[in-house]
Amino acid sequence: MRRALAVSRRLLVGTLLASLLLCFSGCEGDYRPRAVGPEGEITVVMDSSHWTGPSGEALRTNVTPWVETLPVSERSFQLRHIELTDERTYERVQDLKNVIIAAPLSDSTNETSFLRRRLSDEAEQAILNGQTAVVSKPNLWRRSQRIYYVAASSPDALAETFRGQGAEIRNSFTEATLQRMDRNMYDENRRSALEDTLMRRHDFAVNVQSDFQIAIDTTTESEGFVWLRRLLAQTRREFFVYYVEDVSPDQITPEWIYNTRDSLTRRYLRGNVQGFVKVDYRRPLETEQRSFLDRYAYDSRGLWYMVAPLGSDNELQPIGGGGPFVNYTFYDQATDRVYMLDGSIFAPDNDKLDLLRQMEVMARTFRTAEGSGSPDASSTAAK
Repeated sequence: MRRALAVSRRLLVGTLLASLLLCFSGCEGDYRPRAVGPEGEITVVMDSSHWTGPSGEALRTNVTPWVETLPVSERSFQLRHIELTDERTYERVQDLKNVIIAAPLSDSTNETSFLRRRLSDEAEQAILNGQTAVVSKPNLWRRSQRIYYVAASSPDALAETFRGQGAEIRNSFTEATLQRMDRNMYDENRRSALEDTLMRRHDFAVNVQSDFQIAIDTTTESEGFVWLRRLLAQTRREFFVYYVEDVSPDQITPEWIYNTRDSLTRRYLRGNVQGFVKVDYRRPLETEQRSFLDRYAYDSRGLWYMVAPLGSDNELQPIGGGGPFVNYTFYDQATDRVYMLDGSIFAPDNDKLDLLRQMEVMARTFRTAEGSGSPDASSTAAK
C-alpha cells in the first residue's frame, strides 16, 4: 500500500508538471518533443491480472483484431503491455505515440490510482454506479500523441467497455497514425512538379514522394490511367489512379470494382512477357462503404497475385509474386467521374501493414482541380 501511495504521489506531480508545460507551450505554439515509438504499436498500461484475463482479451480482440487481407495475418496494431510500477515507467509512457491506460475502479492498483486522481468525484461515482469512461487525450504529454484513459466499475465492466467501444478506439489510433505518416512522408519529400503535371493533364493530383516514378500515363476521350511506382531493392510499391466519365454511380458494386481492377491490371500491370496482376479470389476480400474525402466510397482490400495463361488450354496459373492492395472507388460529382485509387505492395520479407498504410496515406492526398480533396491529410493531432 505504501508503495502504491508513493508511486501515485509521484505520478500526480509528474502530471502537474506536464500540464504546466502544456499551458506554457500553448501560448506561443507547441514546442514539446514529438512522441516516439513504432507507428504500428499501442502500449497498454494495465495490471497484469487484467491483461491476462477477460479485459485484456477483449482489448486484443476489439481494439487490435487480426487483419486477414494480408498474405500472413497481422494485428491491426502490435501490442506492448506494461504495468505502472514506478516513476521511470511513467516517464517512458509519456514519450510514446499510442497509449491506453485502463483499470477498473474497484481495484487498488497503481493504474486505478492513476485514473482516480484524474476523475472528479462526480465522474468517479458515476463510473462506480455503472457508467464507463473512454477518454481520448490527444497530445497529452508530447506532440503527435494519442492517449486513451479507459475506466469502468469492475473487471467485467472494463472488458465490456472494450467490446463495445474497441472499434472506435482502433479507428482513432488509425487516424492518428495515418496523420503522422502523412507528415513523415511529405513534409520534405515531394515531387511537386510531377503533381502539377498530373493536375494539368488529368485535373487531379496526389502527393508523390521523390522516389516514385510514372510508369504509365494515358488518356482517351472518356477515361484516364496513371500508374506510379516506387521500386527499391527489397520492396515495390504501386499506385494507380483510373477515372472514367461514362459510368453511373449506380453501377459501382464490389463485383464491378474487382472486375474493373482485373481489367486494368491485365492491360497495364504486367510482369514478364505473359504474366499480369490479378485479384486473388482464393483469399479473403473485404469491401465496405464509407466516407472518403467527403465522398461516398467503397473501400476494398485483398490480395493480388501474378498469373499467366499456361498449358494447352491457356488456363490462368500462378507464376509467383503477390501481396496486399487497398482500393478506393467513388463517384466525384464535381468532375462527373468515377475514380479508382489503388495502392499495392510487394514486400516478401517485410511486414506488410505499415507499407500498405503508406498507400492509404497517398490515396488520402487526392484532390481535383475543382478543389475537392486535400493535398495535406495531416491535422493538429499529427503536428
